[in-house]
Amino acid sequence: MKASNFDKKFDSGEDITKFLDLANAKRPGFSIKQINLGVPSWMLDALDREAHRIGTTRQALIKFWIINRLEQHRNAGN
Repeated sequence: MKASNFDKKFDSGEDITKFLDLANAKRPGFSIKQINLGVPSWMLDALDREAHRIGTTRQALIKFWIINRLEQHRNAGN
C-alpha cells in the first residue's frame, strides 16, 4: 500500500491496525539504557523506605522523581 493511501484511510477514521506490524513496532527514543549511580547507604535506605511506603520499587520511584523534575524544568521554560 502506498503511504498516501494509508494516510487517507487514517485521516478518514478507518481502522488501520490491520495494516500495521504491531509485534515489531518500536517507539523512537524509548529504548532502555542502563546507568550506574553511586549513592551513600543512607540515601538507599531512605529511597527503599519511601518506595515501600508508597508500594513501588526503588527503580520506579527514582524514575518517577526524575520524570517529575524534568517536567518541572521544561514547564518553567528553561
